[in-house]
Amino acid sequence: MAPGRWFTLVTMNDFITSADDAGIGLLRIDHVGIAVPDLDEAIARYEKIFGMRCEHVETNEEQGVREAMLAVGSSGAGGRLQLLAPLTPESTIGKFIERRGPGLQQIAYTVTDVEAAAAALRARGVRMLYDAAKRGTAGSKVNFVHPRDAGGVLVELVEPAG
Repeated sequence: MAPGRWFTLVTMNDFITSADDAGIGLLRIDHVGIAVPDLDEAIARYEKIFGMRCEHVETNEEQGVREAMLAVGSSGAGGRLQLLAPLTPESTIGKFIERRGPGLQQIAYTVTDVEAAAAALRARGVRMLYDAAKRGTAGSKVNFVHPRDAGGVLVELVEPAG
């Protein structure tokens, strides 16, 4: 570390060893996650203000959230926005809102194989939040890169359901 510097900025580029997807199977940005206190109010706001269309709503008891996926653009080809509301104040999203308030919570990437992606990242010294993938939206498999290993950003890896 340089004299006088008390921190080191680590970005995902620090883990990329080639010009392709770094061997972890990144396909595209899957969605951006927004923490909200009231899911129904947030859905209505994003539909009214931005013209987004709600594609999917579900409750994920394991992760302690009620969530919605909204399509960006009329065809949905513009990506998706995930709205996450806590089921309880003690849930991860509940604690996030308590500490930071509502707002940007994560960026998610679609991967071909979430377990292989996590193994490749671990081999580079990156910490994952879970030892094994968990169930995500619509039956997907997910795991998360620890924010301290991704420049302060919570990064979700998403393997879509079969």
